[in-house]
Amino acid sequence: MATTPAPHPQAPPKPTWDPRDPVRPLLRPTIRIRLTLLYGGMFLIAGILLLSIIYLFTAQAVNDATAQLPFRVATGRVEATTPLCRLPGTPTTEELNAALTICLRHQTDLALDDVLRRSLFALLGLSIIAFAFGYAMAGRVLSPLGRITRTARQVAGSDLARRIELDGPDDELKELADTFDEMLERLERAFTAQQRFVANASHELRTPLAINRTLLEVHLSDPGAPVELQQLGKTLLATNERSEQLVEGLLLLARSDNQIVERKPVDLAEVASRAIDQVRAEADAKGVEIRGEQAPAVVQGNGVLLERIALNLIQNAVRYNVPEDGWAEVTTETQHGQAVLVVSNSGPVVPAYEIDNLFEPFRRLRQERTGSDKGVGLGLSIVRSVARAHGGRIIAEPREGGGLVMRVTLPI
Repeated sequence: MATTPAPHPQAPPKPTWDPRDPVRPLLRPTIRIRLTLLYGGMFLIAGILLLSIIYLFTAQAVNDATAQLPFRVATGRVEATTPLCRLPGTPTTEELNAALTICLRHQTDLALDDVLRRSLFALLGLSIIAFAFGYAMAGRVLSPLGRITRTARQVAGSDLARRIELDGPDDELKELADTFDEMLERLERAFTAQQRFVANASHELRTPLAINRTLLEVHLSDPGAPVELQQLGKTLLATNERSEQLVEGLLLLARSDNQIVERKPVDLAEVASRAIDQVRAEADAKGVEIRGEQAPAVVQGNGVLLERIALNLIQNAVRYNVPEDGWAEVTTETQHGQAVLVVSNSGPVVPAYEIDNLFEPFRRLRQERTGSDKGVGLGLSIVRSVARAHGGRIIAEPREGGGLVMRVTLPI
């Protein structure tokens, strides 16, 4: 039955300005205007503070220089107080003026050096304060972007019901947030429609196939049925079973394309062991030896879907193998903080350029679409979709001597 979708959250209010209005955008408190006013005001305040500090230091240096002159007037004559301003015994007017000029220039140099030293310290202090204040203000201005990013990450985890609902002035960031909310609403409607379609398709496709299977099994159970009719019934039953597998594979592929919301601890070693048990009879019938050690490798995910990864890979390793003395090796371990499932097998030589085609739906090695009794061509597509839904990936490599090496890595 189709499930009733949950009510959608109310969309946030749209911006009050009209983008086609040539006047309103000029009066809009845009990010550019806010940043211009913010950093322009900060520069102006920093300049006023620095100018005031330099003025105070200069005034203090001048006062210190005039308070400690390098000469003094005593009993009608000039006496030097520093060696630089030493005067001859009876200096002439020119010698006195030259000596006083040298002394005053030296005193001015000392005052300028003192002002420069203090100004550098003041500039260093103001720079530290300016960087700290600018960092804090930039974080405040850009905080809506952080909120948008966090919401996008939550949506990436299939939480399409999340909305930003950003408050504040109708600037570029609010416009971006409102547009993002509108896009999320449309995506949620699309995914809800897809889930409803998958549920309806599951019901509509499984029911007639189940009825056909039941009718065929009833006719085949009749001991008085002609041999030709029994042979036709077995053929139709095999075709019906193939159709059921195709429907199940398509539905599983559609469901596994999304992220896994509910995650539980799952041991890949246990998953691989259960898959090996299910394939053991088919492997014995084909003469394929299944070997390998499964070390514990616990991941967070869906146990049913992870078991499908191992089952599909092991089934492919058994079915696409050599006629005699074939083998398939299944190992699980943890490497570099990731859980690794490796399935390798003997088999025909696989060209490297055909590896990517194996993961496409309904594609097989040197075969396409129908005409094979080994499966419906969705096994590796399902494996790749389930691995991506768990945040992992699968890598296929041709094995030297024939066969493939399938490596699935999942985050722990």
